[in-house]
Amino acid sequence: MNDIAKQAHNGRVAAIIQVINEQMTDLGVRTRAVFTHDVLQLLCEAKNPESLEKTTIVTKIRGILESISPRNIRRVRINSRILKEQQLLWLETISQDPEEQLLWSEDIILKKPNVFKRWFNRSTPNQPIVNNLSSNSKPEKRQFSLSLILGIGVSLLLGLIGLWLYSELQFQLFNALQSHRKYKVEVSPSPQQPLSSAEQFSQAVKLAIEAVAEGQVADTRQEWLEIAQKWQQAADLMAEVSPDFERYKIAQDRAILYRKNQEQAQQKADELNN
Repeated sequence: MNDIAKQAHNGRVAAIIQVINEQMTDLGVRTRAVFTHDVLQLLCEAKNPESLEKTTIVTKIRGILESISPRNIRRVRINSRILKEQQLLWLETISQDPEEQLLWSEDIILKKPNVFKRWFNRSTPNQPIVNNLSSNSKPEKRQFSLSLILGIGVSLLLGLIGLWLYSELQFQLFNALQSHRKYKVEVSPSPQQPLSSAEQFSQAVKLAIEAVAEGQVADTRQEWLEIAQKWQQAADLMAEVSPDFERYKIAQDRAILYRKNQEQAQQKADELNN
């Protein structure tokens, strides 16, 4: 494994982007990335929409990332747009108005690497060693076979221990995330410090983005209830935008859309309760 590949496997974003760009050259696509809130945000840009065909791009990037298997990265959002000038705050730009900025976006979950298989492959001796033994050296061959069996047994045991530790860590991380979600309280703006229409619009978009991302991995009633609450908060913020605001019409349309999304999330929560 070369140095760049090793850095990418260790989760270094700059190395991940270098690997992706090298393998996306034939498609005429340039990528950038930011790792934030446990999500790897990818931006794919090309000169024309044909180069950003959704199925092709998503399949290609999923394959590259799963071959890299970057540590601590499972959730990925792939965004695409027509090539623009260099923007240092591109994530903030597309988050504020994704419908105008992006051609499409897609959330994916990377497959977990097979820890046991990788450990077993590293621990198992190469087979040609057995083939090089002389047929006349039966005691040495028997001793080697016993050592080989013992080595495989130890490797299996260590692999199982490693798998158990990995599962325990994942369980603890999941519990910590659940506790954090229950503890986190959305603070409403006080009457003395009302939000401006621009701030209401921006905060509503942020809540909508979070709700979409969480909806990709939600599988419990509590999670869907929290998602429904975020859609409701986003809809309320859009509905409160002043008629004098330049994006008032867009805000009203999104308020209606967000309320529909809230109803869908509530329906999924109710289904899990049955």
